[in-house]
Amino acid sequence: MNWKSISFDWNQARAFLVTAEEGSLSAAARALGLTQPTLSRQVAALEEALGVTLFERVSKSLILTDAGIELAEHVRAMGEAASRISLTASGQSQQIEGLVTISATDLTAALILPEILRELRAKAPSIELKILCTNSLSDLRRREADIAIRHIEPDHPDLYARKLREAHARIYAARSYLEKFGRRLSKKDAPDLDFVGYDNNAELVKYLRAFGLDVSEANIRLGSPSGIVAWQYVREGFGLSIMADEIAARCPEIQTAFDDVDPVTFPIWLVTHRELHTSRRIRMVFDHLADGLLKVKREAGAG
Repeated sequence: MNWKSISFDWNQARAFLVTAEEGSLSAAARALGLTQPTLSRQVAALEEALGVTLFERVSKSLILTDAGIELAEHVRAMGEAASRISLTASGQSQQIEGLVTISATDLTAALILPEILRELRAKAPSIELKILCTNSLSDLRRREADIAIRHIEPDHPDLYARKLREAHARIYAARSYLEKFGRRLSKKDAPDLDFVGYDNNAELVKYLRAFGLDVSEANIRLGSPSGIVAWQYVREGFGLSIMADEIAARCPEIQTAFDDVDPVTFPIWLVTHRELHTSRRIRMVFDHLADGLLKVKREAGAG
């Protein structure tokens, strides 16, 4: 290999790649934790070092040139290699200290994890924890998180997953909402009931119909993409919604809404990258989460 021919800086190449993937300098700067002028200078320096124009600046947008499109593929491969190096180094670390990022839904993070994390803090006080609250799947292979709590099985060979258990979910409502009817509800009441939505009303209707309820999106007149906010609306008596038993059990003002609707089950998976699973700190957090989430099942008495 002609080492002297490699004349550009990796930081500049990374700045170019993130800008290409994020679509703007401002978004790329946020992703890298840099200022926009600093990022712009790095991209410009790479263009000068390589003697090519990588972006066309159209109004406030950046459009990849043909040279930029071709280069992006090579730099993306470099980025993936750099990520693998980072993963390998992290996996070999035997220190019981450092940062561990856990990805979970906001409801799980707020209502299930606190007691589990309190015990972990006492066991390993040198571990720094960051909780990434998201209702979408974090990309563990790109280090968006070290460990994820999921409800679907991962299908990538680079990921290590452990199915902890099956959990139960039912349709719940606040006692204040149910008191308006003066009786327990049944399936035949469904078309006249109010439901609280989350991020996707059409998907919620599909799940409600799986419970045997005759409802449509017209039944969902209030909602929020934030699980915490939507669940709080249920707790405040605005309507019904689906919730895991172990979360509903933490809310004394909530009760199951129907006498004739059976619960559904869903899996709980704990996932990490295979190489990270050899790190003592990642392994400790992973195992502690697994034990804690299994304990939640026993305490809830459901699933």
